[in-house]
Amino acid sequence: MSEIIRFYIRNCLIGFAVAALFVALLLWFDVAHLWTLISHSDIGILATALLVFFNGIVFAGAQCGVAIMLMTESEDGSGGGTGVAQMSQPSVVPVTIR
Repeated sequence: MSEIIRFYIRNCLIGFAVAALFVALLLWFDVAHLWTLISHSDIGILATALLVFFNGIVFAGAQCGVAIMLMTESEDGSGGGTGVAQMSQPSVVPVTIR
């Protein structure tokens, strides 16, 4: 399996784990009476699964984005610019008109 696929799968799994923890905390602290709604409903398990799934999509996307933005450059210093704009002289090329 290529490195980028492992990177993507690993970060998606981290995002879904964080989403599951987030939903567990929402239910534990009974935010907006979610635990009360889910525990008294006959489709509470489906509601919880959908809550975890859709939050997992959002958290996985955010995790992948953060992981990409936090990637560092190589140790030898190659890659990236100096941060200073490089101004070059315009070149003059003769053009023949027919």
